[in-house]
Amino acid sequence: MRCPYCRANDDKVVDSRLSEEAIAIRRRRECLACGRRFTTYERVEEAPLLVGKRGGATEPFDAAKLRSGIERSASGRLDRTTVDELVADVEEELRSVGGEVPSDRVGMAVLERLRALDHVAYLRFASVYKGFEDLADFEREVGELQKTTEPKQR
Repeated sequence: MRCPYCRANDDKVVDSRLSEEAIAIRRRRECLACGRRFTTYERVEEAPLLVGKRGGATEPFDAAKLRSGIERSASGRLDRTTVDELVADVEEELRSVGGEVPSDRVGMAVLERLRALDHVAYLRFASVYKGFEDLADFEREVGELQKTTEPKQR
């Protein structure tokens, strides 16, 4: 680490601790050349998460874009906290895969979670994601939902 005062490369770490947000390590250093102290922060550099589109293009993962799509499909159905948790869960799953993930994987991860949370939001999202063109597409998807879920108790 280069001293900000004398530009020397020799220093020692005097103290290390987590920052207030616990997202970085705060280190107090002392320059061995001039004796002055300074603070540095170390953060983990996250590998970029890329999404491979159907057309072959690749773009960075955008949680805001994902949140927007989920909010549209879950409008009036799920609260903001649930949507935020869903987005975080999907992003965590995709980062565990790492590198580049196909857009199909993103859509399927959302559909799996929406199926468990709310069937109407699931159908809304599926209609856009799967490109429903007519009523038969909705009927087929509702049939699939009914096969895999138990009827609601009244």
